[in-house]
Amino acid sequence: MGEPRWLDARQQRDWRAFLEGSVRLWDVIDRDLKAKHGLTGAEYEILVQLSEAPERRMRMAELAESASQSRSRLSHTCGRLEAKKLVHRETCPGDKRGVFAVLTDEGFATLDLAARDHVNTVREFFIDVMEPGDLEAVGRAFRAVADRIAETQ
Repeated sequence: MGEPRWLDARQQRDWRAFLEGSVRLWDVIDRDLKAKHGLTGAEYEILVQLSEAPERRMRMAELAESASQSRSRLSHTCGRLEAKKLVHRETCPGDKRGVFAVLTDEGFATLDLAARDHVNTVREFFIDVMEPGDLEAVGRAFRAVADRIAETQ
């Protein structure tokens, strides 16, 4: 592997700013969702993914991938959502090992309310604090990061 390519002072500053800002942003998002809607950020993301899927249902394996969660973590998160009656699971027809997660009507209504507050939080602490060019640069940069990670998996 060889000698590491150490970060210079500017790179180190920007890397640490990213870490601090992203951790603090997720804390704000998670805190707001919990306080206003009783949802974690991970639960909210699952509801979003299901709301955008055909028939509001996805195979658990596909949902884990799209929600960036391990299958084990997703199973626990869906269990909490089932207890809240926001999601239910069904066996896939013709595939006894396959399981669908399905967004309930109550889950969709909860998401609809949560999304209204969530978008305000995202705007206040992310979108509106950046110049449009900086926001575009962040989008480009993190699409490149996601693409690079996908190439290695």
